[in-house]
Amino acid sequence: MATDHIRYDVLARDALRGVLKHVLADAAEHGLPGEHHFYITFVSKAEGVKISPRLLSQYPQEMTVILQHQFWDLVVTDDRFEVGLSFNGIPERLVIPFSAIKSFFDPSVQFGLQFEPIDEPAATAETPAETLPVAAAPEAPPAEASDEPVKQGEGAEVVRLDRFRKK
Repeated sequence: MATDHIRYDVLARDALRGVLKHVLADAAEHGLPGEHHFYITFVSKAEGVKISPRLLSQYPQEMTVILQHQFWDLVVTDDRFEVGLSFNGIPERLVIPFSAIKSFFDPSVQFGLQFEPIDEPAATAETPAETLPVAAAPEAPPAEASDEPVKQGEGAEVVRLDRFRKK
């Protein structure tokens, strides 16, 4: 198999993280339109993640946050987003680099993205570097209390980038 010198997997991953960044920046500026809301799962101990020791002890591997009704001060930069959320009535400020995000899901339109964290070793040409679910909910339960149940990706189709690679 030929070596991918262009690194299409990295280009695709970065483009999809750009979609996430754009959506969050728009929400920061204009609020969430209609029924849109977001489930965002990230690696708790990834480089640049800032969460309280209390939350880190509860979610030592990964954490899912919900941006819906009760969040504030959403700030989006080139490499991360920051947001205020309440956990069991205690306000917290979270800093989450885009590189730490594992999945993004908007259940109002059944749209989701799933990422391999950037901090993991680079994929080889034989190893898929990215998985793109068309409609899949995060596997972890939400960290923030919500009246809505988490819908686990009914009818979800997972499309792997290696499916489009020449064999």
